Amino acid sequence: MTNSVIVAQQLVKKYGDFTAVDGIDFEIDHGECFGFLGPNGAGKTSTMKMIYGFNTVTSGKLNVLGLDVETSIREIKAQLGIIPQEDNLDPDLKVFQNLRVYARYFDIPKKKAIQRCEQVLEMFQLIEKRDKFIHELSGGMKRRLVIARSLLSQPKIIIADEPTTGLDPQARRLVWQKLQQLKQQQVTLVLTTHYMEEAAQLCDRLAIMDRGKILEVGSPKALIEKHVRPEVVELQLAEAHMENLLTQLNSMNIKFEAVGDTVYAYTEDAQSLADQLRMHEGILRLVERQATLEDVFLTLTGHALDD
Repeated sequence: MTNSVIVAQQLVKKYGDFTAVDGIDFEIDHGECFGFLGPNGAGKTSTMKMIYGFNTVTSGKLNVLGLDVETSIREIKAQLGIIPQEDNLDPDLKVFQNLRVYARYFDIPKKKAIQRCEQVLEMFQLIEKRDKFIHELSGGMKRRLVIARSLLSQPKIIIADEPTTGLDPQARRLVWQKLQQLKQQQVTLVLTTHYMEEAAQLCDRLAIMDRGKILEVGSPKALIEKHVRPEVVELQLAEAHMENLLTQLNSMNIKFEAVGDTVYAYTEDAQSLADQLRMHEGILRLVERQATLEDVFLTLTGHALDD
């Protein structure tokens, strides 16, 4: 018996002549956090919107909780919690009122709705803000409120589209903590992000997307092991000396990527490689570090996540 709660086969989304999602396949298992990692315009949000029924499917198959999104979207929506990219809270209502109005969409009885509103405010450390208007909240508080709201229907799947965009590092990490808690409760999380650290922190598996296609699927650790090396020597150098350095790396059989004036050399031992390269002419900056998902993306696409 399959453990998959979302299955896509040759999924396509077109807007006129533009293909946003180009024939992708993926499966998401119950209780995991599955991420779509890629730059803006990769097709991540279009994929999410098809999952929760905001966008229609152009072609292909998409099943959520065993139901076809094209024929059973009402039943599917009743079992989803949505964290949209924008904070679509009602500015005319106070915090608690925003939650109560949302609960009505799911026909939750009044007594139970009030109880759940209290619970999610407590969970996200917003109970003291219950009578504040939305404009009185910080960006991080608004984001936490949107996540809290998504839990009112006790969904089986949470869909989170860029859940921490625009937040400062402290607020971002608090949101990560809350999402981790949901995962521990066996809620299936599906998120999009262009933050490599977010993907590494939260995702059990992720799909790397670029230009509407899925390039690779796997755990963050497995993707790094497969496509790069555990450590990186990052060198910035004058253009006149670039060719000599690349020739040297090729002669050493070192895997590398060159982007503009920067070279990323992948190795098992960054300190040893850095010692060999440090005296090379024209080096403006040399950094030794651990490999990340950014390096995987660069290797697969030839450009950085923020390009």
